[in-house]
Amino acid sequence: MTHPLIAREGWLVLLAAFAAALIATWLVGWWSIPFWIWALFALQFFRDPARVPPADADAVIAPADGRIVVVEKVRDEYLDREALKISVFMNVFNVHSNKSPVDGEIKGRWYTPGSFVNADLDKASTENERNALHIATARGDVTCVQIAGLIARRILCYVRIGDNLARGQRYGFIRFGSRVDVYLPATARAEVSIGQKVTGGRTILARW
Repeated sequence: MTHPLIAREGWLVLLAAFAAALIATWLVGWWSIPFWIWALFALQFFRDPARVPPADADAVIAPADGRIVVVEKVRDEYLDREALKISVFMNVFNVHSNKSPVDGEIKGRWYTPGSFVNADLDKASTENERNALHIATARGDVTCVQIAGLIARRILCYVRIGDNLARGQRYGFIRFGSRVDVYLPATARAEVSIGQKVTGGRTILARW
C-alpha cells in the first residue's frame, strides 16, 4: 500500500501548527519563533519515507525506527509459548510509522488499556497501553505489539483478523515516543544487539 511522504495521521496537526505560526508571525513578528519551532518539529515527527525491505526470505525486519532495548528469551503471553523477544524503542525524533516484520495473515488482535510509563523500561511491555497482532507465516508465528509511551496517547492500527500483510507494509502508527515488541519462535536467531539503531522496514532483526 502506498502512502505519502508525510503520514496522514499528521495532516491536521501540521495544518494547525503552520497556520498558528503564520498568524503569530503576522501578529507579533519575531515572537512567533516558538510557533515555527513546534511546526518544524511536527513536520519531522510525521515524516514517513518509503522503505524497500530486503529480499532475503529468511529475514524478519524491524517494524519501526529506533533503538534495540531488549533481545532475550521470554514467555509470549499472547500465544502462550517460549519466544525470542526483540524490542524497538522509538524516541520523538524517530519515524513512528509501524511496518509488518514478516509476510503473513492476521490471526489474532488484542487491545489492552494501560499506563503510560517510559517505553524504554521493561515494564512498559506489561503495564502500558498496547495493541498486539498475531501474524501467522509459513515459517512460524509472530506476535507484534505496539506499545504507547510516556508521551504517546494514541495507538493506531489499520488491520483486522483475516487481513494479509507483506514485509515492510505499513499497518499502524503511534503518536510520539513509544515502543514495538516482536515475539518470534524461540528457534529464531537474533541479528541485532541491545543499543543498536534500526530502520523500520529495512533492518534485519532476526532470521528463522
